[in-house]
Amino acid sequence: MSRVPGWLGRVGAGLTGWAERLEQRRREAESDEPHDSAVEAPPSDDAHAPAPAQADAHTPAVGARRDPVEAVPYGMRVAAEAGWRLLVLAGTLWVLMRVISAVQLVVLAFASALLITALLQPTVARLRRHGVPRGLATSLTAILGFVVMGLIGWFVTWQVMENIDHLSNQVQDGIDELRRWLLDSPFHVTETQINDIAKNLREAVGANTESITTAGLEGVTVIVEALTGILLTMFCTLFLLYDGERIWKWTLKLVPGAARPGVAGAGPRAWRTLTAYVRGTVIVALIDAIFIGLGIYFLDVPMAVPLAVFIFLFAFIPLVGAVVSGALAVVVALVTQGVFTAVMTLAVVLAVQQIEGHVLQPFILGRAVRVHPLAVVLAVTAGGLVAGIGGAVVAVPLVAVTNTVVGSLHAHAKREAARRSARTRGATALNATAPPSPTPDAPAQQHK
Repeated sequence: MSRVPGWLGRVGAGLTGWAERLEQRRREAESDEPHDSAVEAPPSDDAHAPAPAQADAHTPAVGARRDPVEAVPYGMRVAAEAGWRLLVLAGTLWVLMRVISAVQLVVLAFASALLITALLQPTVARLRRHGVPRGLATSLTAILGFVVMGLIGWFVTWQVMENIDHLSNQVQDGIDELRRWLLDSPFHVTETQINDIAKNLREAVGANTESITTAGLEGVTVIVEALTGILLTMFCTLFLLYDGERIWKWTLKLVPGAARPGVAGAGPRAWRTLTAYVRGTVIVALIDAIFIGLGIYFLDVPMAVPLAVFIFLFAFIPLVGAVVSGALAVVVALVTQGVFTAVMTLAVVLAVQQIEGHVLQPFILGRAVRVHPLAVVLAVTAGGLVAGIGGAVVAVPLVAVTNTVVGSLHAHAKREAARRSARTRGATALNATAPPSPTPDAPAQQHK
C-alpha cells in the first residue's frame, strides 16, 4: 500500500495538537483578565465551540493588575508634576538669559532709555498742559536732559584731569608716610621687607605688560560699544517720550484677550512705580552728593567736587554704590591727608548714609517702591554678574516694577473671582425666590 495516507494522518494529528494548544492558551489568558459578574459574555458564533473550562479548585487565584499611575505613591506623583514644571521654567529662564546676553547692548540701552524717560516724561506732560505741541515739548525736554547729563560727564572728566597731577603727588607722599609708619610700627617691618614688596610689585607689572596692553586694546572696543549704546539710548528715549502711549497700546495687542484687562491695569501702576523710583533716587543721590561733598570739602580732601559727582552717580546702584563711593572718598582722604582725616570722612559718609536709609528713602520713595533689602542685594548681585554695572543699575527698578505688576495682577484676579462669585450667588438667590410661572388666574403677576 502507499505511504501517503500515513503521512497525511501525521500532518492532521500535528495540526490538531497545535490548535488545542492555542485554545488552551486563549482560555488561560481569558482567565487572567478580570471579569464583571454583571456583564454576560456574548454567545459564541461557533455553535460547536467547547464550553470554557471550569477553574480548577487547585488553581491559585490571580489578582487584577493595578494601573501604573495608581501604583506610584501620591507624594512622588506631586513631586514629579512640580519637577517637570520647574524644569520647563528653568529652561525658559536659561534661554531668556542667553538671549539677553547675546543682545546685552540693546537690552541695556532700552532699559536706560526707560529710566531716562521716566525721569523726563513729567516735564513733557507739564509742557503739554501749557499748550506746547507734543513734538516741540519732546524735543526741548530731551535736548535739555541730554545736555545736563553731558555737562555732568564733562565736568567730572575735567576735574579729574585738572587734579590728577596734584593727586598723584599726594598719593606718593601718602605712600612715603605709610612706609615710615610701617618702619616705626610695632609690627617690626624692616627696610628690606618693604623693598622686597616694592620689587615684587614692579616685577608683577613688568610681567603683565602684555596683559595690560591687551586690556587697553579691549578698552577701545568698550569705548566704541559705549558710544553705540549712548546713541541707541538717545534714539529710544526720543521715541518713548513722543510715542510712549501708542507703543503701550500696541504692546497690549500682543497680550491674549483673557489677560488683557489685568495687564492694561498693571501697566500704568508699573509706570508710576518706575517714575517714583527714578525721581526719588535722583533726589536722594543729589542730597547724598551735596552733604558728603561739603563734608570732604571742609576736611580739605582733594578732588572733593569730582568725588561728590561720583557719589551721585554711584547712588543709582542701591547699597553697593553707596559702599563703593564712600570707600573711594575714605581712601583718597587716607592717602592724601592722613588717618585722622580718613576717619572723619568715614564718619561723614556713615552719618549721611544713615540719614538716607532711615529718613530720606522712606519719605521720598514711599511704600510704592519699597523692596526688601535681601531682594535688593540679590538683584544687584545678579544684575552685576549678568551685565556688569548697567545690570546692577537696572536690577532694582526691574524688581520694583515686577513686584508692582505681580501685586496688581493678583488683585485683579481676586476682584474678578469675587465678581463672578457675587454674580453666581445673585443668580442662585433669584432662582430660589423666583415666583411660580404665571397662570390665567393671576395675570397681574406676569407683569410684576
